[in-house]
Amino acid sequence: MFDHVSLQCDDLAASRRFYETVLGPLGISVSLDFGDVLGLAGADGVPKFWLGGHNTGGAQREIHLAFTAPNRGTVDTVHRAVGELGAEVLHEPKEWPEYHPGYYAVFLRDPDGNNVEVVSHS
Repeated sequence: MFDHVSLQCDDLAASRRFYETVLGPLGISVSLDFGDVLGLAGADGVPKFWLGGHNTGGAQREIHLAFTAPNRGTVDTVHRAVGELGAEVLHEPKEWPEYHPGYYAVFLRDPDGNNVEVVSHS
């Protein structure tokens, strides 16, 4: 769980396309658009995931983000959508029993090199 997370992006438009594609099946979309900063929210409308331009700090390091899917079908939907987008798939959807029984996830690379996971625990 988190209150909110914010990522700095080298190409905000490319990151927006990636995250709208990945998170759309989870019911998450852009709810606030300030031009150079985007707030994404779920059904409650409260932005908890933010994207903005990379304008502070040094070289970016890989971040791992995991988003919860309600079921395996949604994980598979994200995988198909990202394939159509042409983004890198790090690990195809599969069960990861070393984490726990029922852990089903796909791992993706976002435009800034971050490791993004969509996981169902069913």
